[in-house]
Amino acid sequence: MLDALGTMLVGLSMAVILTAVLTTMPLRLSARLVVAGAAGTWVGVAAAVAGSGSLAQPGTVLALFAAPLIATGLILLAVPAARRAVGGIPLRVLEGLNIVRLGGVLFILLAFAGRLSGPFPYVAGLGDVVTGALAVQLLWSAANKRSVRDRWVFAWNTFGMLDLMVAVALGFISRDGSPLQLIHGGAGSAAIMTLPWALVPTVLVPFFLIAHSIIFVRLRARRARNIGRPSAAIGGLSHAH
Repeated sequence: MLDALGTMLVGLSMAVILTAVLTTMPLRLSARLVVAGAAGTWVGVAAAVAGSGSLAQPGTVLALFAAPLIATGLILLAVPAARRAVGGIPLRVLEGLNIVRLGGVLFILLAFAGRLSGPFPYVAGLGDVVTGALAVQLLWSAANKRSVRDRWVFAWNTFGMLDLMVAVALGFISRDGSPLQLIHGGAGSAAIMTLPWALVPTVLVPFFLIAHSIIFVRLRARRARNIGRPSAAIGGLSHAH
């Protein structure tokens, strides 16, 4: 039952994210198709690797987690058009997409079912739920044209990013057989290495880390404009809310 719910939620989350990103990026149709194809290919690769059981190797998990982060960073640094495209995504979209993280409650349910153990499912699950719930408030405020101070967005963004980083760290140190294992006993984080859950650390978590990073850059750029000095942000990512 939990796997079926996870499959639906993960699939829906990826579909919503891809649709939102593609429809708000200022790109030609051909470029949108390239982005969609690249995203679909990566999801397919991650699913195939997880389905083959290769995620039993901690190094493989780390590689799949890091690859989209590194690739995206290099593309944004090297390709001005990519920076402009990403800069065209409204902040409220990047914030609002975090609502899907309310599904982190499933980590807690997996712990109750004995398929996850230790602090990992509770920290990751509760952190995601809090981040998602606050994203609802941000989106509601934007929809009702109520201003939200940048420092509150910054605080929320910091919490959301730290939640992901702590969850990733706990996942590695809770996993049986990991050279970094510090937490022993029970199922650990083994369930996250199987489908559909494996698409969380290999697809969804990298996306949200990238989204949080973009939000930080945009907030910094807006602050620089407000105090009247040149922005130190990466060009093209500094569009307004």
